Amino acid sequence: MKMRIPTASVAAFFLLLNLLSGIDARTSSIFGSGKLFGKPQLAQSAPLASSLLDIRGGASKRRFKSKSASLTSSSRTASGKKKVGAASVEKKSAVADTMQKYKKILPLTRIYITMVGAATLLGLVLGEELTQSLLALDPMRVMYGMELWRPFTAASFIGPPSIGWLMSGYYLFEYGSALERAYGTAQHIVFLLSQIITLSLLSVLVGQPFFAPSVITAMLHVLSRSMPHQKVKWLVFTVPYWALPYGLMASDVLQAQSATAALPHVMGILSGHFYHFHKFVWPKMGGVDWLAAPDFLTARFDPDARKNAAKESVSKALKARKRNKGRKLGS
Repeated sequence: MKMRIPTASVAAFFLLLNLLSGIDARTSSIFGSGKLFGKPQLAQSAPLASSLLDIRGGASKRRFKSKSASLTSSSRTASGKKKVGAASVEKKSAVADTMQKYKKILPLTRIYITMVGAATLLGLVLGEELTQSLLALDPMRVMYGMELWRPFTAASFIGPPSIGWLMSGYYLFEYGSALERAYGTAQHIVFLLSQIITLSLLSVLVGQPFFAPSVITAMLHVLSRSMPHQKVKWLVFTVPYWALPYGLMASDVLQAQSATAALPHVMGILSGHFYHFHKFVWPKMGGVDWLAAPDFLTARFDPDARKNAAKESVSKALKARKRNKGRKLGS
């Protein structure tokens, strides 16, 4: 004899399951905390509700939320295609990332790189002849025409975009950032001004209209003299740091197949050595450090360096006092 289940009982059973699925989240939170009517033992009903839902095969609320969140947070649709406007969002993020990296560059190096980019763009717009007449170093126009921007543009123009232009820009960023980080922004201003003045005089003597590569070589020379015997990599060779400017000069000569390509590097080595001698060697010989950054520049750009210098002077005075302590009067 077959047993028949009433239709009303089946309907009531599925109605109960639907009610349980609707109140699953509230039931689990209340039962799980054990605060229903102050009876903690009722918390065992939550696993019963979840097991009934598993038997029924329905989707839980938590699973539905994660699915919807993954669809809404992704930049693609359910079919795998890109959403409308996703490409513009990616472009905006790339531009914002580039601007963030640009702002992280040290201030004076960032200004110099911006000047190089502006001079290159102006050279592309104006052409070679107009660029020479407007940006090149011309001592007569500087002195009698008061075109005082020419020494700065001559130090910023490194030619039209090319592989050499990219390498020079990289060297400018690398060596300029290293110098500014090592000696501070205020002292780096003094360095660049001294190089522009010295290289302007040398360029007038040898007839060079632009001397940006000479500034890069001068940066490298000053850096190499700070630790001359440190071993560094140049191409596939390991050379001492002091030889790196000469290696850069040799590579340019070989690339250009002309000895005249060495002239900007020779100018940079001479001007860089002039700065290094008067800044680091001459004061140790008893001379005056006349290339030290002025106090107002140090206070404006490197306030921490000024505090450190004051601490060093106090510590030196205390050491000298301890050294002289215990001597007899008149000795």
